[in-house]
Amino acid sequence: QVQLVESGGGLVQAGGSLRLSCAASMSIITINRMGWYRQAPGKQRELVATITNAGNTNYADSVKGRFTISRDNAKNTVYLQMNSLKPEDTAVYYCNAITWYTAWGQGTQVTVSS
Repeated sequence: QVQLVESGGGLVQAGGSLRLSCAASMSIITINRMGWYRQAPGKQRELVATITNAGNTNYADSVKGRFTISRDNAKNTVYLQMNSLKPEDTAVYYCNAITWYTAWGQGTQVTVSS
């Protein structure tokens, strides 16, 4: 099964930007859908953005216009470009892959200070 490793999290001021990366241990060409989810303290994990192997994207309303998901099949990597960050974006961000099974990364912390 594919292994996913996230990176790129950190501490940033409100209004700033971060780019998260999700590196897969195998080719992602055949993975139907990859995405980013997040979980804030005391809250349930929620969808942030997804991208299919055809390049179709979907975003949570709360991040539309600020976040962009993309994939580089040659590098087996999915990215999440996050702009105009807000304190409410603070969470652990998880990479997700859906094929005939579902795989999760270990998560990367994003903290946005006001």
